Amino acid sequence: MKGYEYRHIVTIEDTDLLGNVNYVNYISWQGRARELCLREFTPDVVAGFGDGVRLLTVSCQCDYLRELTIFDEVSVRMTLGEVGQTQLTMKFEYWRRLSSGEELVATGEQRVACVRADADGNMAPARIPESMRRLMDAVSAGR
Repeated sequence: MKGYEYRHIVTIEDTDLLGNVNYVNYISWQGRARELCLREFTPDVVAGFGDGVRLLTVSCQCDYLRELTIFDEVSVRMTLGEVGQTQLTMKFEYWRRLSSGEELVATGEQRVACVRADADGNMAPARIPESMRRLMDAVSAGR
C-alpha cells in the first residue's frame, strides 16, 4: 500500500479522565500526518506557495472503532482519496501496533481546498498547484 505513515506513542496528555485517548487527538494526528507529509514532499507548500495559494481544511471526520490508551503505539496512515480541480480528499487509518501484528482502531477523512486571496483579500478557489503532484503521487493508494 502506498501512502504516508505517521507514528505516535500515546502519552498522558493524549488521554481523558477515563484513561482513553480523547477524540480530538485523532483529528490532531490527521493534521500532523498531513503537515509532515507536506513537509517531506512539498516543502514549498509549508513555506507558502509563490503564487499565494494556501490550503484550507474544508471538512474532517473520524470513526472510532476501538479505544487507545497510554503507551499504545499508533500508526496513522494517510492515502489519497478523491481529487478535483481545487480540492482533494485524504483518507486515514489508525492502526494500533501489537506484538502479534496490528489492529485497526479508527478511520478518518479530510478534505482540503486550495485558495488564493483576491484583490480585496477574500479567499477564492485556486487550482491544485503542480508542486502538490509529488504529494499526491506519494500518498496515492493503488491509483
